[in-house]
Amino acid sequence: MSQQTTLHASDENAQAVERLGANPSTTPSSDSHSPWPKEKKYAGAGTHEDPYVVGWDLADPENPFNWSDRRRWSITFQLAMATFTVSFCSSCYSGGMASMDRELHISQVVGILGVSLYVLGFGLGPLVFAPLGELYGRRIVFIVTGSIFTLFHLGGALGHSATTILVTRALAGIFGSAPLTNAGGALSDMWTARERGIASALYGTAPWMGPVLGPIVGGWISETRLGWRFSFWIMFIVSALNALACIFITPETFGPVLLRRRARRLMEASGGTFVYMSKYDVGRSQSIRHVLRRDMGRPFYFLATEPIVLLLAIYIAIAYATLYAFFAAYPIVFQKRRHFSAGEGGLAFLGIGLGNLIGLSLAPAQNRLYWRAMDRNGGRTIPEARLYLPMLGGIILPISLFWFAWTSDPPIHWIVPVLAGTPFGLSCAIIMQGLTQYLMDTYSIYCASAIASTVVTRSVVAFVFPLISPALYGNLGDAWACSVFAFLALACTPVPFLFYRYGSWVRSKSKYALHDEALMTVVPPAREDVEKKGGVDSSERAVD
Repeated sequence: MSQQTTLHASDENAQAVERLGANPSTTPSSDSHSPWPKEKKYAGAGTHEDPYVVGWDLADPENPFNWSDRRRWSITFQLAMATFTVSFCSSCYSGGMASMDRELHISQVVGILGVSLYVLGFGLGPLVFAPLGELYGRRIVFIVTGSIFTLFHLGGALGHSATTILVTRALAGIFGSAPLTNAGGALSDMWTARERGIASALYGTAPWMGPVLGPIVGGWISETRLGWRFSFWIMFIVSALNALACIFITPETFGPVLLRRRARRLMEASGGTFVYMSKYDVGRSQSIRHVLRRDMGRPFYFLATEPIVLLLAIYIAIAYATLYAFFAAYPIVFQKRRHFSAGEGGLAFLGIGLGNLIGLSLAPAQNRLYWRAMDRNGGRTIPEARLYLPMLGGIILPISLFWFAWTSDPPIHWIVPVLAGTPFGLSCAIIMQGLTQYLMDTYSIYCASAIASTVVTRSVVAFVFPLISPALYGNLGDAWACSVFAFLALACTPVPFLFYRYGSWVRSKSKYALHDEALMTVVPPAREDVEKKGGVDSSERAVD
């Protein structure tokens, strides 16, 4: 077994013990100089050469796995809303785009750049914010980036040139991107693989619901006397409320940072007499230069060397970018061809929103299928059991796009293409949910890098699709233009089926993915067994 897989194994099995909070290095002590009670002592000598190694204690209340369900669900909803807010602001702009183009005397393509540049920022920000979260904690990254993200909406609300609006849109996308990767990591900080199905579904669906509601709000606002600029004030208000919610609801969840802070408190309590170090920092460089160099390159390394990451990133990118292509296509189909107003054109996205909600409602069914697969495998996690619904979504996605493509022209009634959005939204939701969970289960401690790979890929593709959509529709016609996206989706249909059949073999060839022999048994050991054996030693756990 490779070293990476061994680290995976210790980490995954340690999760079950950490659910109870067992600290493997806690032993009885009579050291009178310890700032903790006498019965507790960490492994090591307390020197710079051999520091005390700090881990979680039995039933540790500071361990995120031991927080109450109410607290963990509150944090989960806040993180989902943060992801929703960022995606909502990506598309709320599009509802008033026609009015903005007329007032600023810019072309349609320049106006669409406000969407494309914003989404491109989604791919740039995580390269920096993910490693910064490892060094300083997820909470501080959420708060700082969320606050800056809020302020950049003022560029659209107050700016009087296309340059100002486009630059601030790009910067808003960069600083708003932190929840797209770090929020997924925060969920894995609190929920075990068996528990996190619904939580991951909320996180996976939010990036699809935001873009659906954005054009509706932006479209109707642009038709009032408030005008298109008020859409930016709506984005500012929503973003500010989200930043405040993060400050008051979401604490630090990243275990290595929490233990690093505990080690620092212990050193201060001892007056500097003893040296303490988090078990995750033993033998690892924590310089910002080293961490940035390592983690900024890992998503690209995964794309080049990990077939699972590459193919799933392409699949997610096609589905995600097609949604953003619709921000340019729907105005053509409904406003230009059928003479809808901007507000009515936004309502056409309700079909996609309905599909998203249906997809979210199927999360419990996917959970039950996953649990049954675990039970058949003696309680061990099965990453491929996350792929049942994505396989269904892979079939529905191209069908929905062909449906929309060949019913979008009059005289076919407008409700027919609107209804085509429902299976499209359903398929996108279950594909995103299942594939994100599959990456979490497959790459465990490296899941942040795997998810970052998909975010970078989908952001680049989503940058391009809206820009080429007007030319496609102008040159090919509505039916064939949308059929291009349908054929791309059809080419991706076999991907979840292939990994369901051969995923175990592909994982066995990877240095970073979990191998079958390292898969975790998620039934926690009995408390008396933990106390007797002292837990599972996970001091060598690597952190992504």
